[in-house]
Amino acid sequence: MTIEKVQKDLKEAMRAGDKGRVSTLRFLLAAVHNRKFEKQALYLSGTGQADLVDEDILAVVRQQVKQHKESIAAYQQGKREDLVAKEQSELDILNTYLPQQMGDEALEKIVKDVIEEMGSVGPADFGKAMGAVMGKVKGLADGNQVAAVVKSQLLLL
Repeated sequence: MTIEKVQKDLKEAMRAGDKGRVSTLRFLLAAVHNRKFEKQALYLSGTGQADLVDEDILAVVRQQVKQHKESIAAYQQGKREDLVAKEQSELDILNTYLPQQMGDEALEKIVKDVIEEMGSVGPADFGKAMGAVMGKVKGLADGNQVAAVVKSQLLLL
């Protein structure tokens, strides 16, 4: 995903008069812009590179998705269904910019393979298994989903 795609989608949303989509994409572009400044500051301090790559933009989108999920949970707890609906619509827009998430079956296979590679493991090795699995799925699965599958597989041993 490139920033140009988001900017193009923003222009289309503005032409269509889709206020919710315009607002969401503007917030996303602002977050990407802030991330760019952070990277430039790191570059000037002697660490990292100055330019944003697609993975940086995806990281910003994932962060925004996580924030919206947390907000939805908080609003549901507070019985604010109007705000839940708003956050959910924004979340749906942001999800279109993420790669297709991995299915449960594929994730279970990866987890089983990682556990086999690690040798004898038990529930105490949850952190090691999580790190190895997250390295292999690289953003194609939600961390909570991965944690649930890893826990279930470690408990089966």
